[in-house]
Amino acid sequence: MSELIQDIGILGNNNGENTSCETYRTSKDVDTGKSRKLYIESYGCQMNFSDSEIVSSIMEKEGFDTTSTFENADVVLLNTCSIRDKAEQTVRKRLKQFNSVKKNKPEMLIGVLGCMAERLKEKLLEEEKIVDLVAGPDAYRDLPALVSKVDEGQKAVNTVLSREETYADISPVRLNSNGVTAFISIMRGCDNMCSFCVVPFTRGRERSRDPKSIVEEARQLFESGYKEVTLLGQNVDSYKFALDLDQNQKKVIEKSDAKDIVTFANLLEMVAKVSPDLRVRFSTSHPKDITEDVLHVMAAHENICKYIHLPAQSGNSRVLDIMNRTYTREEYIEKVDSIRKILGEECGISSDMIAGFCTETEEEHKETLTLMEYVQYDFSYMFFYSERPGTLAAKKFEDDIPLETKKRRLNEIIDLQRDLSLKRNQLDVGKTFKVLVEGTSKRSDEQLQGRNSANKVVVFDKRNFKKGDYVNVKVTECTPGTLIGEPVS
Repeated sequence: MSELIQDIGILGNNNGENTSCETYRTSKDVDTGKSRKLYIESYGCQMNFSDSEIVSSIMEKEGFDTTSTFENADVVLLNTCSIRDKAEQTVRKRLKQFNSVKKNKPEMLIGVLGCMAERLKEKLLEEEKIVDLVAGPDAYRDLPALVSKVDEGQKAVNTVLSREETYADISPVRLNSNGVTAFISIMRGCDNMCSFCVVPFTRGRERSRDPKSIVEEARQLFESGYKEVTLLGQNVDSYKFALDLDQNQKKVIEKSDAKDIVTFANLLEMVAKVSPDLRVRFSTSHPKDITEDVLHVMAAHENICKYIHLPAQSGNSRVLDIMNRTYTREEYIEKVDSIRKILGEECGISSDMIAGFCTETEEEHKETLTLMEYVQYDFSYMFFYSERPGTLAAKKFEDDIPLETKKRRLNEIIDLQRDLSLKRNQLDVGKTFKVLVEGTSKRSDEQLQGRNSANKVVVFDKRNFKKGDYVNVKVTECTPGTLIGEPVS
C-alpha cells in the first residue's frame, strides 16, 4: 500500500491481530472556491485508495472541493473494506463519530462506498439508519445523482455490479499524492472464488481496461513529474484485453486468440517503455496465474521493480484446497523457485497468510511456518481467519478453530516473519541500492526515506537531496522493517 499511510508488513499487535485493516487515507485540502466540501476516508486495499481518487475526480466536476477535516464537509464518504470483520467494525466506529457531528450539523450527508456498501446496503440504510447514501464500486459515476437525491430528502442507493465499468476515461484526482508515486488501476473485479473471500461478491467479475488508456495515464503522470506507478488489480496476472474486436467478442476471450490479446506481460512492458526513468510496480499476483513471461519482462527492464506480492494464504495443500486457491504447496514452491532463478535472490517476495482457517490442524499450521522458512519472505500481511457471511467457507465449513488458538498461531507466524525480515535485511547490509526518495523520514526531518527496487524502505541523511530524486544508498545497518544507509556518489 507511502504518503499518509504506513502499510503493515511484518507487524501485528500483541493481541495476535494484524492492524492493516486500520490503514486509511483521507482527502486533502483543496479550495478553489467551489460551493461544497467533500471529505473521503478510505480503508483497506490499494484499490480502494485508487477508487477514492476516481470519486474525487467525479465530484470535483460537480462543484465539490475536498477537505481533510470531516467536520468541515458537506458530504462525508467512507470507502470501505469487507475482507475481515475487524475492518467493518473499524468503519462502524467511524460512522458513529460522523453521526455525532451530524446531530449538530443535520445538513451533512454521510455515505458509504465500496465493498461494505455492496454487502450491507439495506442494513446500513434501513435498519441501522447510520448513512444517507450507499454506492457500490461500479456506481461511482452515479454519485452526483445520488447526492442530489439525498438533498431532496430521500435515501439513495446504487450497488449494481457491472461487466463493463473500468473508469478508463476518468483522470483520477491524486488525493494524497506525494508527487512521486501513483496508482493506476488496470482491471476490476475477481473471478477467483477463494472460499474465504468476499471480493468476487462485492466487486464483481474481472474486466480489463484498455491498455492504450493505461499507457497514456502512465505517460501523463511521468510528464507531470511522477517517478513511479503501481499497476493495480485484484489479480493482475489474469489481465487480458482483446484488440480490434467488437464488444461482443471482447466479453469472451479464448487463449487460442493470443495474437489478438494484450497479456499482463505485454502491458507491463508497454508501461516500462514509457520512460526508463519511470519505475513500475504491480499488485497483486495470484500464484496460479503468474507466468515466466512476466518474470522475463521484469528481468529485461531495470525500471520494473524486482518485487512480487505472491499471497500463499497457507503452506498446506489440503487447506489450500478447501480455500479453493487452485494450487498446491509444491506448485507454489515451483513459482517461487522460478522467481529466484529468473530474477535472483535479491528480488523481494511478500505474502498474505491466514492463521486458523476452518479445520486447520496443528501440523498443517506448522507447514505454513516451514513454507515461510523455505521462501524467506521479505515481509507478509498476516491475519487470523475471520468468517465472512456469504462466502463459500461460511456456507460449507464450521469456523471451528478457537479464537485463542487462532491468535497463538498468528503470533507464531508474526514472530517467524519478524525473524525472516531481519535476516533478509541483514543480507543487504554493505550493498548499494538505487532509492527513489518519497519524502522525509518519520524518524527525523534531517533524514529522507524511499524504497529500493525490492520494495524495502531505506532511510538516509537528507544532505542536498529532495523528494523525487534517485539516490544511490549504501546500507550500513537495518531493523526488521527498515534499511538504514548513507548516500554514495
